[in-house]
Amino acid sequence: MDNNLSLLDRFNKWLSESIMIKLISIGVLMLVLLIPSSFVEDLIYERQARADGVIAEVASKWAAHQTITGPVLRIPYKQIESVKEWTNGVEHTRIVETVHYAYFLADDLAIDGKVSPEVLHRGIFDVSVYDSKISLKASFGELNFDKWKIPNEQVIWTDAALLIGITDLQGIHENPGIHSDNMSFESESSANVGLVGTGTTGIVVPFDWKSKDDMVKNFSIDLELKGSEQLYFIPAGKTTSVSVSGSWASPSFDGKMLPTTRSITDSVFNATWKVLSFNRPFADQWTDDNQTLSGTEFGVRLLIPADQYQKSMRTAKYEVLIILLAFTALFLVEITRKVRIHPFQYILVGIALTIYYTLLLSISEHMGYNVAYAISSIATVLLLSLYSMTFLRAKGLVVLFSSVMAVFYVFIFVIIQAEDFSLLIGSVGLFMIISVVMYFSRNIRWYKEAEPVETSSTSAV
Repeated sequence: MDNNLSLLDRFNKWLSESIMIKLISIGVLMLVLLIPSSFVEDLIYERQARADGVIAEVASKWAAHQTITGPVLRIPYKQIESVKEWTNGVEHTRIVETVHYAYFLADDLAIDGKVSPEVLHRGIFDVSVYDSKISLKASFGELNFDKWKIPNEQVIWTDAALLIGITDLQGIHENPGIHSDNMSFESESSANVGLVGTGTTGIVVPFDWKSKDDMVKNFSIDLELKGSEQLYFIPAGKTTSVSVSGSWASPSFDGKMLPTTRSITDSVFNATWKVLSFNRPFADQWTDDNQTLSGTEFGVRLLIPADQYQKSMRTAKYEVLIILLAFTALFLVEITRKVRIHPFQYILVGIALTIYYTLLLSISEHMGYNVAYAISSIATVLLLSLYSMTFLRAKGLVVLFSSVMAVFYVFIFVIIQAEDFSLLIGSVGLFMIISVVMYFSRNIRWYKEAEPVETSSTSAV
C-alpha cells in the first residue's frame, strides 16, 4: 500500500514538473483559445456589415452613388429591306420598314463639378453625402450616317433626343437646365435611357427637328445633383475634360482614369482629367445596343477616415501570435526562475488577451482606431501586470513581463500603421523576438543529465 502511494506521489510529481507535459498543456490551451478568436473576427465582420447597412440606408433616403454619362445624341432612322415571299407558288416582294437608333458622342465635352460635402450621423456611424453643381458643355460635329449607308430621307429627325445618364434620379433637386445659344429645352426623366452599361435611369431631352438643318450642335447643361460617397463620370466625348473641386480633406481619386492634375489641402481639393477617344474602349458612334459604356468610370470618392474595422481585423489576425508570445514569456519565466504557474492562470491570461480585441473594436467605433488601440493596450497590460503579481511574486519579474507585453503591442501597432512595409517590419521583428528567446533559453537544460562519476586511479605497485 505504501509502495502504491509512493508510485502515485512520484507520478503526480512528474506531471507537475515535466516540461513536456507543460508544453502540451500550453499547446492545448492555444487550440482552445482559437475558438473565441474566431468569434472576435466574426464580430468585426458583423459590425462592419452593420456600418455598411447604415450607409446604404442613409444613401437610399438621400441619394446613392452618382455616375453621370453623356450627353449622348440619339437619332432614330428607318431601315428599309426588300423581302421575297411566295404565295400560292407566286413570288412577290414585300417592303419591310424597321426603326433603329443611332447614337453619337460629342466631339468636345467639358464638365465642371462643384461638390459641397457634409457628414450625416446615424447612431455611431457617419455617412458622407454631398450636394453638387455640375456644368456640362458639349459640342457635336457632323453626324455621319454614311458610315451605315443610311440616306438622309430615312433619318427621323423629329424624334431626335439628347440622353444624359444619371444613376439615381432621386438626387436631382432642381430642374435641369439645358440650353443652346438663346434656346432652352425641356427634359423628362426616363427609367431606361438606352445607354448600355451605365444603368437604366437618366433624363431625356426630346427635339422636334424638321430636318438636318434644324440640328443644334452646342449644348450647355446645368445639374444640381445630390449623392453619397462618390461622384463618377463616363468620358462620353471624343475629347473629355473634367474638373471637380470641393471642400473635403480626404478625397480619393479612383476609377479607370487617374487625374491629370490634383491638389489637396486641409479643407479643399481640386482635380482635373483629360480623356481622349484613344483612351477608352468604345467608339464615337454606334447603332442600337451594339456598344457598352461600362468600365470607364472615374471620379472622386469622399472618404471618411473611419477604417477601424479594417485595422481591427488586421490586428485580430495577430491575436494567436500575441497569445503565443505571452505564453512563451511566462513559460521561460517558469523554467529559468523556478516559478510555478498553473494552467488556469494561463487560461485567464489568454482570455484577457482575447477580450482585448472586443475592447479595441467597441472603443474604436466611438473614438477612432489609434485612440482605441492606446486605451485597450494600456488597460490590458495594466490588468496583466496586476494579475501577474499573484504568481510571479518578484517585482522585477512583474515589471519584465509587463514591459514585454507592452513591446509586443507597440510592435503590432507599428505593423498595422506601416501598410507598405508591414511584411518587412513583421519579419524583422519576429526574427529579433526568436533571437531573444533563443538567447534567454540558452542555459536551460531540457533533459536531466547524469551526474559525472569521479573515479580515482590507483597505480599498481
